[in-house]
Amino acid sequence: MADLLWPGDERAGEVFTDAALLHGLVAVEQAWLDVLVDRGIAPSAARRDLTSLVTSADVTLVASRAESSGNPLVPLLTLLRERGGRPVADPGRWLHRGLTSQDVVDTALVLGARAATRELLGSLDRQVSALATLAERHRDDLMAGRTLTQHAVPLTFGLKAAQWLRGVLDARDALRGLRFPVQVGGAAGTLAAVAEIAGGPDAALATVADVARSLGLEPSPPWHTVRTPFTAYADALVRTTDALGHVANDVLVLARPEVGELAEPAVAGRGGSSTMPQKANPVLSVLVRRAALAAPALGAQLHLAAAEAVDERPDGGWHTEWATLATLSRRTLVAASQAAELLEGLHVDTGAMSALVAQRSSALLAERRSMRELTAPPVGSTRPRPEDDFDPAHYLGATASIIDGVLARAREEN
Repeated sequence: MADLLWPGDERAGEVFTDAALLHGLVAVEQAWLDVLVDRGIAPSAARRDLTSLVTSADVTLVASRAESSGNPLVPLLTLLRERGGRPVADPGRWLHRGLTSQDVVDTALVLGARAATRELLGSLDRQVSALATLAERHRDDLMAGRTLTQHAVPLTFGLKAAQWLRGVLDARDALRGLRFPVQVGGAAGTLAAVAEIAGGPDAALATVADVARSLGLEPSPPWHTVRTPFTAYADALVRTTDALGHVANDVLVLARPEVGELAEPAVAGRGGSSTMPQKANPVLSVLVRRAALAAPALGAQLHLAAAEAVDERPDGGWHTEWATLATLSRRTLVAASQAAELLEGLHVDTGAMSALVAQRSSALLAERRSMRELTAPPVGSTRPRPEDDFDPAHYLGATASIIDGVLARAREEN
């Protein structure tokens, strides 16, 4: 899959594509039918391999029929019944029995979120490894610290990399903490139909738990109108793009020709201009920053949809979630892949960094001079004055300890 208006979209692979969602819907229906048969609720004749009845080529057909019901599950069920023959149609009345459209759509979306999270964690693991290497390798390489765009005090590039690493570790923790619950509640979240066919409330809950295990999801009470699983997932993705945006912004500033302290990995044909042959644009950083700018609004859209939940199935809020989840997921995956490539090949010009520190050492040590004035003995005092030491390398405070702390965390959490 590729998106003409979101360069790099192919990096997200098949995660949250229309085809992946279609197969997810079928997987949920398959798991439900299998459990009904396995538990003796449905007759063995109802069993059928639903996954063989639908291919990715059916996306257009299902999508073209979805408007009449407002969701893609209804035309998919029609397609399954048309192609399934007697074993599904009669007594294939067991297909989808006890479920509602929201159960299947929500659970398929959870499957997509789980797949996206696994891919994201792989990219973040690469970033953690690359950043730990940068922090250790450059722990003593001086550079100018900058606050509000102006030179501040000396620091090391190792510290900057360690701060990037802290943000990525926080994002990874958020992703690792996500839960992926099954969603089955029936028409209005009561499991009434399931209890009716399964033999009571306990049997209904046990049936749902079996389906969750079959799909590798967590058993859960119905959450038709409590959208926490999706808002928590969205928050973790936005936290990820926040961390990556921080990295991209720093690289964009430090890769400016007049600064020249960082450079993206060189790849033939990348970064070129349509008219200026001399340019090597920092394309990866630009595209990562793009995702960081776009993601918060998508996360906010999901929170708005959650806040607009009403009755036992929202009239529009639920429908808003689907494309938003897919878009946010794919854009975050793309940015994470681009950031991993950026960090693994980042060029650090320590010579340019140290030259600027030497040139601007007086300004960079202005704070130290003011601190020395505060601690100097008064005029006429017999106490010796502290020895003047205006080497920028000697005004790094707890830099080494801060770097070590972040690196220790990275090692512990791997």
